[in-house]
Amino acid sequence: MMEQRQRGLLALAFMVLAIAVALPQLAIAAQSYGCSGNPCGVNAVCQEAAGGRPVCSCPPGYSGNPLTHCNRGECLDNVDCRGDLQCKDNRCVNPCVGACGIGSNCDARNHVAVCSCPAGYNGDPYHACHLNDPEEQCHPSPCGVNTKCEIINGVPTCSCHHGFLGNPLSGCRHECEHDGDCSSRDMCSNFKCVPSCGQCGSGASCKTVANHRAVCECPKGYIGSAYTECRPECYGDVDCPSGRPACFYGICKNTCEGACGVGADCNLRGLTPVCSCPRDMTGDPFVRCRPFTKEDLCDPNPCGTNTICVPGHDNTGRERPVCNCLPGHTGNPLTHCTRGECLSNNECPDHRACINYQCIDPCIGKCATGASCEPKAHLAVCRCPPGQSGDALVSCRQTRTFPVAKYH
Repeated sequence: MMEQRQRGLLALAFMVLAIAVALPQLAIAAQSYGCSGNPCGVNAVCQEAAGGRPVCSCPPGYSGNPLTHCNRGECLDNVDCRGDLQCKDNRCVNPCVGACGIGSNCDARNHVAVCSCPAGYNGDPYHACHLNDPEEQCHPSPCGVNTKCEIINGVPTCSCHHGFLGNPLSGCRHECEHDGDCSSRDMCSNFKCVPSCGQCGSGASCKTVANHRAVCECPKGYIGSAYTECRPECYGDVDCPSGRPACFYGICKNTCEGACGVGADCNLRGLTPVCSCPRDMTGDPFVRCRPFTKEDLCDPNPCGTNTICVPGHDNTGRERPVCNCLPGHTGNPLTHCTRGECLSNNECPDHRACINYQCIDPCIGKCATGASCEPKAHLAVCRCPPGQSGDALVSCRQTRTFPVAKYH
């Protein structure tokens, strides 16, 4: 190909030289004859210029020295050449020569040079191709606003910036701009929806959330600000006031609280609660204290065993407990009463009677002096002796006889 080009250039140089030599002669001939006599070369065309001066030229599709000889060209149009060649200056030439950029590939197709960058290269194949840099796929970025473009496995991949949401291909936005963009229990902080209860301080509890704001409170017995820090009221007894001297799990308490019964008094001995009922009351101070009643004189029972206590009065009229032996018992009710021999006559023999819970002779002290007594059916049967009369229960006296007057 290079050799053919050199030959063409050499032939062109000789042609130019021949034209230069022939021009004076042509001019002289033209001045004398015009186009008559055909002063031009073979296959050349003569045309008269102003003043009848002949002008020789090769017709389309021909080349050479029109004063001597015009040769027909290799082609007139691309159709006269193979598909991988192009008609240029009546010659079929390679269209890729000088058509593509540095480092690019050229493929002659249908008389046209088709330029492309080799695999692994990119750029403008008509200007220059350079080694492919994967990062260039992100410049310019194919992603939307507020996104980042990364090359992953050779493919540009879009993602939202931290704190942004949305479709990274079309654009990302902040998670929130104001509280209304968040749920009812969240708030917008630094363009992110965060739990509103995070506003509460250390040790505080979040009671509820209202209008995206937390309602915080310190636990019972804790002091401080619920929005900064809640701390125990005490760490030891020394931190507590005199009215609440004991520290229980960080809370100052009065140990009397809840220690005694209803109505009872509580007094502290150090930190120990001492419960008692008031002077005018009685009861269990750990359960309930109540006002005194007369029944309380016998509770607990101040009498002896086998006795019964009933409220009563002494000689001055003051209330006091009165002790009696239980029915069927005898003895000293202040100390001890013993059950008697009987409670009724039915528990005694027929000739005995149950008197003061003992089976004794019913005749004792029942009949008059001098009268005779016979116990029978638990009763004393009194009789005056023979020769005496009267009431055997009162007195018996000698019976008097008086002579009876006889009347005739």
